[in-house]
Amino acid sequence: MPLSDPAPRKLIHNRSIECRGYQREDGLWDIEARLLDTKTFEHIRRDGSAPRKPGEPVHHMWIRLTIDLDLVIHDAEAATDAGPYPACGDITPNFKALKGVTIGPGWRRKTLELLGGIKGCTHLVELLGPVATTAFQATGRAREARAAGKPLTKKPYQLNACHMYKDDGPAVLKRWPQFYKGPPPE
Repeated sequence: MPLSDPAPRKLIHNRSIECRGYQREDGLWDIEARLLDTKTFEHIRRDGSAPRKPGEPVHHMWIRLTIDLDLVIHDAEAATDAGPYPACGDITPNFKALKGVTIGPGWRRKTLELLGGIKGCTHLVELLGPVATTAFQATGRAREARAAGKPLTKKPYQLNACHMYKDDGPAVLKRWPQFYKGPPPE
């Protein structure tokens, strides 16, 4: 169901974030994300140079993480095609610091430690959240297939992270009955 009808309004700013997960022929996975900000009106750039036309990117940034099925990052690349200042893209090589990091518990803390503040770019660091979610979604079935037939020994990370996966709910009973905490099924 869509949102309710809004009050009369005028579009000023649009942010588009697109994330994609690719299975590579070499067994690794590429998770790519793009952030695009545009305005609907002409405005002066922060550095005072030529005005930006309506629809011209204010921010246009990219990230690619190459991961394995353990969600360990084998390579990281960032690019800035447009930013408020000409030097915005100068920080992108710092994103190589993600090599060797595992996407999982502590991800946000680790990315801020490596790339927060003056070590990174606010917009690219923010993009790492959707990139991590995309990595889980893109590799989920392959990780499940790899684990097929092996006993599940630790609690799934999804358990109690969402109302659908509350430990006494029907989805947990069906998907992970060994972790179900509700009343016995009838």
